[in-house]
Amino acid sequence: MVPEPEFESYYGRQIIKTPTWKTPDVPLYLFLGGLAGASAVLAEGAALTGNASLERVTRLAAATGAGIGSVFLIHDLGRPMRFLNMLRVFKVTSPLSVGSFILAPFASFASAAAGSHVTGLLPRLGRLAGVGAAAFGPPLVTYTAALFSNTAVPAWHEAHRELPFVFAGSGAGAAGGLAMLLVPVADSRPARNMALVGAAVETVAVERMKKRLGMIAEPYEQGPSGRLMTTASRLTAAAVALTLLGRRSRPVSALAGLTLMAASATTRFGVFEAGLASARDPKYTVVPQKERLAKRQAAEAAAEELVPAR
Repeated sequence: MVPEPEFESYYGRQIIKTPTWKTPDVPLYLFLGGLAGASAVLAEGAALTGNASLERVTRLAAATGAGIGSVFLIHDLGRPMRFLNMLRVFKVTSPLSVGSFILAPFASFASAAAGSHVTGLLPRLGRLAGVGAAAFGPPLVTYTAALFSNTAVPAWHEAHRELPFVFAGSGAGAAGGLAMLLVPVADSRPARNMALVGAAVETVAVERMKKRLGMIAEPYEQGPSGRLMTTASRLTAAAVALTLLGRRSRPVSALAGLTLMAASATTRFGVFEAGLASARDPKYTVVPQKERLAKRQAAEAAAEELVPAR
């Protein structure tokens, strides 16, 4: 019997280029964008129910997260004009172009809503701006998943089904966690609910992603990126327990909030590093291609057998 051949690349060289996005700029932008977008949704819910303390914290969180996140994004781009140039043309087939037209109006709406809420000026316009920020919030949380999935990086591209849910859950957990940290326990129930739902969505999505990806899931389970993902899952589990225990305790609720934010940030760093790791190792590009080719050839052969001979 001839043993199964082991994969080897041409002198061990990469098949695709490693993304040039910077660390920690991009992972922090992912984290802050998710926190800001989910906070805008939470803020609008607080406004509708008259929860003033929760609204104040989440309005400021949405505006601040978008502002600081934009700074990290521009620093990664190198020059501010590069971001402004992306607003010159709208291309619906480009997640980066679409994302630019999500971030710009979101940051404007969130800043206007926060400014109006803090100063008390132009309250009607402030409420309209809050509605606008809430409308752009979910796309801001998830468009980066589409951006990652649209690359040739195996650990990102093959995870296109689950990655939006991972980012949505992570963003909801971060927004809920920040509100739990800063809002009195009596007013933070909506934030706790958002955090628990976000933690559940993220956990289920990550596990489904690992199971479906097979070999390509290795960067999410092994090496530095695997350790980050494992740490994130453990922090999320601890945060859920603290959230359930801290419904009447401000210190426990605040600790749960901090843990949720740490878990969200660690998830973003883990996903980012897993993608880089999969780009560096050529087997994650070549082996799945060979498997898909073999399946296609087998399907074609089976179809030919079903065709009656003439």
